[in-house]
Amino acid sequence: MNLADMLSYADIHDLSRIANTYNCDCSGHSKNELIQSILSTVNRREIFERQVIDLSIEDIRFLNSLIFDQRGSFSLEELIARVQQSRFVKVEDELWNPRDMISRFKQRGWLFNGYSQNTRYLFQVPADLKRRFSDALTKQFRQQLVTTNEPIVYRDEQKLITDDIYHFLHFVNQNEAALTSDNTMYKRQLQQVLDRLSVKEEPVGKTAWRFGYGRFFKEYPNRFSLIYDYCYYAELITEHNQVLALSDKGKDKVALGHKEDVMQVYKFWLRLYKNAIPNLQSLLYWIEKLATNWVTLASMKSALLPLVRPFYYDSAESVLEQRILQMMMHLGLIRIGETEEEGTVIQMSKLGSSVVQGIYVSDEDKISLTFDHRGNHG
Repeated sequence: MNLADMLSYADIHDLSRIANTYNCDCSGHSKNELIQSILSTVNRREIFERQVIDLSIEDIRFLNSLIFDQRGSFSLEELIARVQQSRFVKVEDELWNPRDMISRFKQRGWLFNGYSQNTRYLFQVPADLKRRFSDALTKQFRQQLVTTNEPIVYRDEQKLITDDIYHFLHFVNQNEAALTSDNTMYKRQLQQVLDRLSVKEEPVGKTAWRFGYGRFFKEYPNRFSLIYDYCYYAELITEHNQVLALSDKGKDKVALGHKEDVMQVYKFWLRLYKNAIPNLQSLLYWIEKLATNWVTLASMKSALLPLVRPFYYDSAESVLEQRILQMMMHLGLIRIGETEEEGTVIQMSKLGSSVVQGIYVSDEDKISLTFDHRGNHG
């Protein structure tokens, strides 16, 4: 429903509060007059954009969690959890209540209680306001972007990840591999696999921590870790009795020469990485909107880093560069190049735009991972 519909279902007390927020000059006793006055004020672009510009970064993060969500309604508990996620730095002894932000959004006419018996305790964002928020924030972010010419050299890995999933399955088909007691590959066979892949990666060195992005992320390099987990969760490989082998499904894939659909690999990556990056999907939507042309990495970081939450020892910068943009490149969604003047530059590929626009994964749909903080798999 749009704002006009939701206002018509709101009671006169809620309408009066919204009218006061926008300093509407109208009778507080006429529901119709209140609705018309609110609509005419909110529909003025300069007033709406000023409201968005004046938001705190926590407000923007909370708003960001709502505008790309395709569900119509949210429970109070879900909204409180999202407000809490929007707060990256907790201040000791500060009196802070997530409900205050929800109340402010209600007073602005950005959140409404449902009107039916079933939705009375749920909250909804007007559909037309979602679009306007997206447009207003896009305008804000674009002002920070630096566009550039196409670099002479850039990396574009389209379809390489689906080729390499096939190469990995082919390797396992030819070489059933013994696994260690914690079901990871021995270094020699891991190196043999890595040598077969189109994109070269080094084995993981000794490191204090690596967890949150896959079952064996501690042991395997980033891209191969994703390939391995995809094959495991798609039931193409088995780990019975400390032996890595193909399942019947995996054997059929290899026998028929079938390669995976990049849409499915992307969907899996989303479900896996959102454990560590809960707002991953909305960040991908922003990158798709902002990187239609070549833009500098530095300017993309200045626009989006405030939305990126650090993950334990992974700084916000590391999350954006290593976990999101590098993996987007490995999936063929973006190209990454270098220029003498501007440094690193990025651009969405046509494939990337169609994948990001074409796939939506709900908040609850994620791969469950359990780890301790040393990165040990549970």
